[in-house]
Amino acid sequence: MATPKVTLKLLINKKTNKVLFAEAGKDFVDFLFTLLSFPLGTVIKLLSKNRMVGCLGNLYQSIEELGDAFFQPKIGKATVLNPKIPFRPSGSTLLLSDGGEDGIGSTTRKFYLCPSYHKNVADNPRAKCPQCSSKMRLEFSFLKAPPAADEANSEEGGFVKGVITYMVMDNLEVKPMSTISSITMLNKFNVQEVGALEEKVIELGMDEGLNLLKASLQSQTVLTNVFLGA
Repeated sequence: MATPKVTLKLLINKKTNKVLFAEAGKDFVDFLFTLLSFPLGTVIKLLSKNRMVGCLGNLYQSIEELGDAFFQPKIGKATVLNPKIPFRPSGSTLLLSDGGEDGIGSTTRKFYLCPSYHKNVADNPRAKCPQCSSKMRLEFSFLKAPPAADEANSEEGGFVKGVITYMVMDNLEVKPMSTISSITMLNKFNVQEVGALEEKVIELGMDEGLNLLKASLQSQTVLTNVFLGA
């Protein structure tokens, strides 16, 4: 399946070669907000160990190399190396596969019943039914009910509403965009000539998403660093 793309419009000061701000839709803002929900283990896995700042990459690798015998039976190293993301917005998040094939962000849980189908549920097949003492080894699936028709039409998914355009600053501050806010930003950056400004429309895929994630941990000028190489 092709990697989904997210569109972003940059306003660039050609004299300083810096991004003043970006005009963004719901999809990009949802992506930025999703970054805050990532556990550290997911961040390290996405960036790969050798791209991490400081010692976290070393810690991650040492856990990978540590034998399973050192971990608690019900925990395991996967709990740390491949943690579950508590909330995944619907639609593209650039860095997470929709089907969870990469193992990142998967929140699938298994549940079990006893052979006598008593009204008890466990999330561990070794648990025993309190009524018949049999192991709860019969696996069953948890089905999420589809939304009602009116909910499906009104529910956008994700974090923010898509009815407005958002302004994303070079340091990733997010605010609603308006004509007044745009003028205020131009005055703040002391832009005297409109001819010094340039609009640039870009598409973000997996690579750009990873670069944004990495730059957000290191820089206060993320958009400039990632898209202008400055």
